[in-house]
Amino acid sequence: CDMKLYSINTGYFKLDGGAMFGVVPKSLWNKLNSADENNLCTWAMRSLLIEDGDRLILVDTGIGNKQDAKFFSHYYLHGEDTLEKSLAAHGFHRNDITDVLLTHLHFDHAGGAIVIEKNKMAPAFKNATYWSNEQHWQWATKPNDREKASFLKENIQPIQDSGKLKFIEVREDIAFSDNITIRFVNGHTHAMMLPQINNYKGRTLVYVADLLPSVGHIPIPYVMAYDMFPLTTLQEKKAFLQEALQNNFILFFEHDHLYECCTLQMTERGIRMKEVFKLEEVGNGK
Repeated sequence: CDMKLYSINTGYFKLDGGAMFGVVPKSLWNKLNSADENNLCTWAMRSLLIEDGDRLILVDTGIGNKQDAKFFSHYYLHGEDTLEKSLAAHGFHRNDITDVLLTHLHFDHAGGAIVIEKNKMAPAFKNATYWSNEQHWQWATKPNDREKASFLKENIQPIQDSGKLKFIEVREDIAFSDNITIRFVNGHTHAMMLPQINNYKGRTLVYVADLLPSVGHIPIPYVMAYDMFPLTTLQEKKAFLQEALQNNFILFFEHDHLYECCTLQMTERGIRMKEVFKLEEVGNGK
């Protein structure tokens, strides 16, 4: 198949290091992603663009730009990358996108899905179908108090209002296209979707979203304080890493500001990263 994958960096932001590494003490995690004087670490918001036959599928959309200055002041957006610029670098425009697959509806994943046009909320990708699933949609539109700040109505409701929303059936290994299956995980948030790209240059690649925000989260106890069900994350991570190791999967990271992809190996301390590389290097001996 002539499937092509492109890494789409939508920009960098900062989040509290303690929140990102949960119960792991700063003396340990600071070696992985060193914090600034406010205890904030830099993270990427990396989308994946998949050219699959006549479909152009974008996985996640970054934080977008429609929030106010006060909102953005909490997250210290920085760097030169934007969704538009990164698409353009590969010769694409947002009107070319046929499908937007949202792993989940937290603002740093779904914010770029909706823009303000003529003082109204509108889909940023006007020719695209937007994909979520019914369980996560319900979870996000009736949020619990702990997660409420991550589910912003203006990122979510206009997708449904536009008539472009479709739901993926929640069951194991559901096919999204001939080459893409969806994995469901529930530890970070309810019914988060991880696209698995099968047979890309002979390899399997998984967009790991917030199951594994970065290479630094591969050790089993390194679980975010943002996760709704940390014990579920532990179990899901353990099982996934075992499967990924056995089948030599490539992990594609959404939030790791240094590394796009890695493979895994078994060490005396458990499963750890083996090689790190860029998406464009896959197939060149990687």
